[in-house]
Amino acid sequence: MKLEKNNLIVKRSYKEVYKTDEGIIKIFEPIHPKSAIFNEALNTVRVEETELEIPKLKEVRQIDGKWAIIIEYKSGRTLEEIMRAEPDNLEKYMSDFVELQLKMQRKRAPMLNKLKDKLVREINSLTALDATQRYELLTRLEKMPKHSKLCHGDFNPSNVIVEKNGTMTVIDWAHATQGNASADAAMTYLLLALENQDMADLYLNLFCKKSDTAKQYVRQWLPIVAAAQLEKENELKKDFLMGWIDVAI
Repeated sequence: MKLEKNNLIVKRSYKEVYKTDEGIIKIFEPIHPKSAIFNEALNTVRVEETELEIPKLKEVRQIDGKWAIIIEYKSGRTLEEIMRAEPDNLEKYMSDFVELQLKMQRKRAPMLNKLKDKLVREINSLTALDATQRYELLTRLEKMPKHSKLCHGDFNPSNVIVEKNGTMTVIDWAHATQGNASADAAMTYLLLALENQDMADLYLNLFCKKSDTAKQYVRQWLPIVAAAQLEKENELKKDFLMGWIDVAI
């Protein structure tokens, strides 16, 4: 298969994402673990089984010697694009965003990995924190309640596609787990706070109101989820994350 560069929509050090007639094609570099690629495909299928509206997995195959995942294409704009284009309607769109997250979290996917186990692995593997810091975070994590709600792991407005009829579809389930909804909310808060603190505060207010959750409870998760992101390639800056981790240690 020949992929045209003008169809490239996302480029990272470990993957390229293309829009094609077949659907969305994610092509991974050899540096990306094969197990992570198949885990993403498996996550997608397991979320499909909840009957949540998501782009369905079509195929996993090799393209030019590289592993690739092919999923359905959903037309529309991201909620992030819409929020930026219509700032006067931000509160309405943020309310819709939270409602979508709560709908997702009401689902169960018992075959997904457990969020707590994933966080333990990520914190234990950190080199940016010393043993005492890791111990403090793991002790805090152990005290947090265990739940089994569907958690996206990267739920932010750029991962929500809004179709012309208003249907909202959640994409990119690479980090999906089952666990505590407030941990997932804490991750969303961090993603938003990195870009716009006012937007993050609006999100947290709406999430806590609609879910009847104390803000203090969500905030207890912030140092834990911040630590788990320290050595990942993403938009979260190390100094920003360390600021939240220092709250706990």
